[in-house]
Amino acid sequence: MAAAGAGAGAALREAARRKLRRFSELRGKPVAPGEFWDIVAITAADEKQELAYKQQLSEKLKRKELPLGVQYHVFVDPAGAKIGNGGSTLCALRCLEKLYGDKWNSFVILLIHSGGYSQRLPNASALGKIFTALPFGNPIYQMLELKLAMYIDFPSHMNPGILVTCADDIELYSIGECEFIRFDKPGFTALAHPSSLTVGTTHGVFVLEPFSALEYRDLEYKCCHRFLHKPSIEKMHQFDAVYRPGNFSQQEFAKGDTPSLKLDSEYVYTDSLFYMDHKSAKKLLAFYEEIGTLKCEIDAYGDFLQALGPGATVEYTRNTSNVTKEDAELVDIRQRIFHLLKGTSLNVVVLNNSKFYHIGTTEEYLFHFTSDSNLKSELGLQSIAFSIFSGIPKCHGNTSCVIQSILDSGCSVATGSVVEYSRLGPDVSVGENCIISGCSIITAAVLPAYSFVCSLSLKMNGYLKYSTMAFGVQDNLKKNVKTLSDIKLLQFFGVSFLSCLDIWNLKVTEELFSGNKTCLSLWNARIFPVCSSLSDSVTTSLKMLNGIQNKSAFSLNNYQLLSIEEMLVYKDVEDMITYREQIFQEITLNRKQLDVKTS
Repeated sequence: MAAAGAGAGAALREAARRKLRRFSELRGKPVAPGEFWDIVAITAADEKQELAYKQQLSEKLKRKELPLGVQYHVFVDPAGAKIGNGGSTLCALRCLEKLYGDKWNSFVILLIHSGGYSQRLPNASALGKIFTALPFGNPIYQMLELKLAMYIDFPSHMNPGILVTCADDIELYSIGECEFIRFDKPGFTALAHPSSLTVGTTHGVFVLEPFSALEYRDLEYKCCHRFLHKPSIEKMHQFDAVYRPGNFSQQEFAKGDTPSLKLDSEYVYTDSLFYMDHKSAKKLLAFYEEIGTLKCEIDAYGDFLQALGPGATVEYTRNTSNVTKEDAELVDIRQRIFHLLKGTSLNVVVLNNSKFYHIGTTEEYLFHFTSDSNLKSELGLQSIAFSIFSGIPKCHGNTSCVIQSILDSGCSVATGSVVEYSRLGPDVSVGENCIISGCSIITAAVLPAYSFVCSLSLKMNGYLKYSTMAFGVQDNLKKNVKTLSDIKLLQFFGVSFLSCLDIWNLKVTEELFSGNKTCLSLWNARIFPVCSSLSDSVTTSLKMLNGIQNKSAFSLNNYQLLSIEEMLVYKDVEDMITYREQIFQEITLNRKQLDVKTS
């Protein structure tokens, strides 16, 4: 069994490396017709995010980090109510129609949803989840390049249509040498990965048409009877979505988001990305044109896929338990989508040797970049990626990770921590399980274990300023209360937020929070100082953290204070990109000098 598991892992590793090599060959070169995507589109939540994405795409194309001859677009959600990734999909279809008329019906299109504010991984908030740095490559790969690499075989085996994916997950799979995943059937086609029942409760689960155990292979094409969205374990059993691997030979199942899956476990097939043919896309577009303005959140997975397959029923349209914000219009819109798509087939590409990794939270980010040996092995992730630093201890298991940063050899980074796009001086000590992003720390500093420190450049009244968000990696920035009297229920670095305000000498008033005054959270709390230099900004925010740690007063009264929500409004993307570029140039020069010395 162990040998079978090792073989499956080796096959995944080789498949991933082959795709990365193939993508590397296409970077900075014009692609031949049919060789790559006709269009790569990224969704954005608002105009500030749209601008940030466009600037970063422009930089990547300038530096020849992406294949050329492809149309790269950023499609922004309309202003007003949040419309979810389903609404963003509809909006993107309308943008395609406006830009290309009937031409787009012959295109193969990749649509990446990256419109969230990344409140669970705030180092991706300013520049976007799809531009999250990964610890390998020269120049450093970001999630965008990895997605393009992992999907490298898809466009040439796809009929005109749209592949829909999210910005913060990674799908790895291995199939036979002469096999390819084909997206060539009418309707929708989705990838399916074997997962534990627990994982199934937070994903979509496929109820497949019955099939024989004898035909079990790494790649299988199946019809889906119905799709369940975040079902209970009881519901998975009720609808016959659960499989038992006893019938299958010595296969060890995927362990991406399923670390507890064993050979004798029950399992289900869960979703990741999906494809829709042009005819289905046109049907959805006609529906969007008909309703005019969307005023509620639609989920591309829960609301499109649950309408598909012969077993689909209308009941799910009234189930709002998984919805973040219930809206009067939601049930009506869902029912209209159900009737629009009813009878459309849902084809499933079953990938029995595959893994699905999610990197959308601080916990997942730290785990996968430091202690997860599986993903490291499969993608060739490095402990020190395109950085200057000789101080990482050579140890097995839980180690640290440094990405495109310049760290003095006297600096120390404890295990389980990630440092990206930063400069740290000789007397800087980073504790365990920290995330340090975009920082410059020159003076002596101790960053407590489990701290999150991320600096942003700001443009305020025409002047360049800086602010650094600092809190605990386990803090819940999304948790909110409705009244000022309830803010004692919020926790900052494991301490009651009310106690923190005392330490910082801040009064509890409505002015303490930006935005919606009935939705009070760490996300919109005005507690982060604005400074005129990057290093001062980090030092000041660290004093805030240390004040909480040591229960010693540090007054914030004399500073202009911003919330994270406001930082994103004032962010200066150009300056942040310039700062990263300076680090890049310095590392490149250092490497050239080392090459000269050793040659």
